[in-house]
Amino acid sequence: MRTRLLLVRHGESVHSVESVVGGARGCKGLTEAGHEQARRLAERLARELAGAHVAVYSSVLRRAVETARPIADALGATPIEHCGLCTWHSPPYADGMPVADFQTKHAAPGGGVFRPFEHDNETWARLVVRVSESIMDIVYRHRGGTVVLVGHSETVSSSFHALAAQPLYRAFDLKVAPASVTEWTTDGDPTEMPPPRWTLHRFSDAR
Repeated sequence: MRTRLLLVRHGESVHSVESVVGGARGCKGLTEAGHEQARRLAERLARELAGAHVAVYSSVLRRAVETARPIADALGATPIEHCGLCTWHSPPYADGMPVADFQTKHAAPGGGVFRPFEHDNETWARLVVRVSESIMDIVYRHRGGTVVLVGHSETVSSSFHALAAQPLYRAFDLKVAPASVTEWTTDGDPTEMPPPRWTLHRFSDAR
C-alpha cells in the first residue's frame, strides 16, 4: 500500500516580488510568470500522474489557490482549500506591510523556535505543528493513494518534521524553488505507531 505525497510550492507571486507580507489581504496572487509556471507544472504532473486518481489540496492563500487550480484541472480533480497548509499566520496589522518593516519595526525580543520573531506573529514551533498535523490528517484520509499539496516553502519545510522526524531546530536550511515539487512515499500504513519510514524521492524539483 504505497502512499505518494507531492508537495508543490506556489509559482512566483506578487507578494514575493514586492517583498510584502502576503496574508489573506496582502496576497495578490501570482505574477504573469507565476501563472506560466503553474500552467507548465500542471502539464508536467498530468504526464507524470497519468491514470492515477489524485487528490489536490492547497492553502487558502491566493497564490497557492491560483497554482493549484490548473494542476487540479489537468488531473481531473477538485482542489480543496486547507488553512492548515498556509505559511506563517501573521497578525492582521502586518498584512501587506513591507517585510523589512515587519521584521525590524515590530521585532519581538528573544525570538526563536518557541517565541515569535515579531510581535503577535506565529512561532516557528506552532507553524510546524499546525502544518504537520494538516499533512498527516490529509495523508490519513488518502492513505494508499496519491496526493498533491500546494502550499509554501514553509509547507515543504514542515514535511521534513512531519515525515522525516527532524527536530524543530534543524541543523540545515532549505531553499524551495517556486513551482517546484518535493515528493515523499511510504509503503507502510502512515496511521501506524510507531510511524513507518518515508522515502524522499526529490526535493525542490523545478525542471
